[in-house]
Amino acid sequence: MSALPLSSDKFAIDVSRQLTSWMHDEKLSFGLSTYQIGKLMLLGCNSAKGLSVFERTFGRCMGLVASDDGFYLSSLYQIWRFQNSLPEGQKHQGYDKLYVPQYGSVTGDLDVHDLGVMADGRLVFVNTLFGCLATLSDTHSFKPYWRPPFLSRLAAEDRCHLNGLAMVDGAPAFVSIVGVSDVLDGWRGHRVGGGIIMDVRTNEIVANGLSMPHSPRWYNDRLWVLNSGTGEFGYIDQDRKRFEPVTFCPGYLRGLAFHNGYAIVGLSKLRNSKTFSDLPLEKALADKGVEARCGVQVIDLRNGDIVHWLTFEGLIEELYDVIALPNVQRPMALGFVSDEIRRMISIEE
Repeated sequence: MSALPLSSDKFAIDVSRQLTSWMHDEKLSFGLSTYQIGKLMLLGCNSAKGLSVFERTFGRCMGLVASDDGFYLSSLYQIWRFQNSLPEGQKHQGYDKLYVPQYGSVTGDLDVHDLGVMADGRLVFVNTLFGCLATLSDTHSFKPYWRPPFLSRLAAEDRCHLNGLAMVDGAPAFVSIVGVSDVLDGWRGHRVGGGIIMDVRTNEIVANGLSMPHSPRWYNDRLWVLNSGTGEFGYIDQDRKRFEPVTFCPGYLRGLAFHNGYAIVGLSKLRNSKTFSDLPLEKALADKGVEARCGVQVIDLRNGDIVHWLTFEGLIEELYDVIALPNVQRPMALGFVSDEIRRMISIEE
């Protein structure tokens, strides 16, 4: 199935009144990943300014990052580069972008989280299983790029749950870490208040005391981050070395992108597991009398107001990453479940 039905017994989407008009006027689309059901989702606007939702299946897909006329996606044991195959101004079945998985690299199951594209075009990714940043290798699963100084060695033990990456000027700059630990799964004891943001370039901790932080991003000369365990979107005051909350969002936050003065934040419902239990977010939701939601919220950075939103009901309860696709009205992609990719043949001029 290529286009998800917008309303069914198992899947429904509710949107704010002006979301699609705003997306249409901005000529902006979103890319979302949900490892829960293994789907890459592309959200845009159709010719009637209604919501267009297109999906493809990729097992345990997580990290997303935009590239030149395309994007990268991490999956269970591979990282894929999608490239738009449509010339400017051309459409395919009503879609103005057709993303093809043009190149794949087999990494093995490294629990890859965030991705980044460096100035020289190389991909750098968060290798959560080994607790390091890594690049792709032509001959091996990965090539180590950086690891936190508190890790004594590389081991496939997810010791600190390094999960997020912020790029600055085409180079890795900051990472989010759930807990400082050098033992197997040690981060789980630091879920509340043990999270840190670290500067990759100096090995300096630029903020601590966070709860399961995710998705650090550099935008408009400021380091933004999702304090997932509290449900807060905010930024790092690097002078005071602390997190400054801007907006509370009713959900477990993962996935952050920016466009023209707006933040696009991904929300997930709370999983019934020990990892997600006893977080400050639970009390915050109870105090505000709301339940955790799964979807996307658009925040105006001028005042912190949530101005647009999208909520999933039913099948999808968790998202991982969100990317903005500017100058894209209605995107689609090819996958490997159907035979379409067999017939997609192009010639480089």
